[in-house]
Amino acid sequence: MRRRIRHCSARGLYLLSVPGLGRCTECALRPLRIEDVLVSALWSTAQANISLLFSEVAFERRPAAAAAAGFEAIECWWPFATATPPSSEVDAFVASVTDAGVQLRGLNFYAGHMAGGERGIASHRLRRGEFDDGVAAAVDIGARLGVTGFNALYGNCLPGVSATDQHDAGLQALAAATEHADSIGATVLVEPVSGIEAYPLKLAADALTVIRGVREQTTTGRIALLADLYHLTVNGDDVARVIAQCADEIGHVQLADAPGRHEPGTGGIPIAELVDLLGEHGYTGRIGLEYVPSGETLAGLSWLRQLVPAFGTEAQIEVTQ
Repeated sequence: MRRRIRHCSARGLYLLSVPGLGRCTECALRPLRIEDVLVSALWSTAQANISLLFSEVAFERRPAAAAAAGFEAIECWWPFATATPPSSEVDAFVASVTDAGVQLRGLNFYAGHMAGGERGIASHRLRRGEFDDGVAAAVDIGARLGVTGFNALYGNCLPGVSATDQHDAGLQALAAATEHADSIGATVLVEPVSGIEAYPLKLAADALTVIRGVREQTTTGRIALLADLYHLTVNGDDVARVIAQCADEIGHVQLADAPGRHEPGTGGIPIAELVDLLGEHGYTGRIGLEYVPSGETLAGLSWLRQLVPAFGTEAQIEVTQ
């Protein structure tokens, strides 16, 4: 019996001929099961957020841990304490990624004191210099590592500052950041966030208002929505409607289940259906795994096998005698 995968929409998946156990048609070196093939396609689409995944090891070892688990790409929050980290810290971070052989595709801009509740400073006019310094540092790292997307957390509402003033400050700062990111071919991402009452961008529509305002001030157009399925769901957004109506505005997707922000399957978000819907509406980007593992990271990755069909890896299998 000969089984052949004729088509797979996941990027990076080579065609496979599978007689018996099967072998890769490109290298023909080792047997492969169809399940292995589909899961490998998913690995090429997913990217691990090492700020949350692989917390069993020190941060500098997480790129290598992600590579050992099979990931080709990673993303992370700003990994330094300040907007302008010492060059020694930057060099050590860059080396940890390059030595691991993975790609850093996503990086957050400096976002203030996250542990203290801050969620970005882009809309804080009095911290514009600090924001610009962080953008410059991030873009320098991005140029060295091939970052394609920078997450710019907008900033909490400030007491005594009008929403209009913060909005104007945010547009100006993000427009400048977009121009800077464009210098290395990267896109700035704006994200609705849950769990922080003072954070003003809770729904996709809130973020899109900012994104469209920034586009009016720049010529690059390299700013897009970061659609985190967890944050949008927790904030009460209609995620399926967002995908159907705004897919062309989405620059990156992240996922976690709710409640708990753990791996898919631990909560009630229909993640498989939503990711499938993304594919139906033309999303071809990567999927960021930004969740808190409910246990050991590797054990928690078993959900990937269950989600294979939803990641655009539904193969047409031709069976001949």
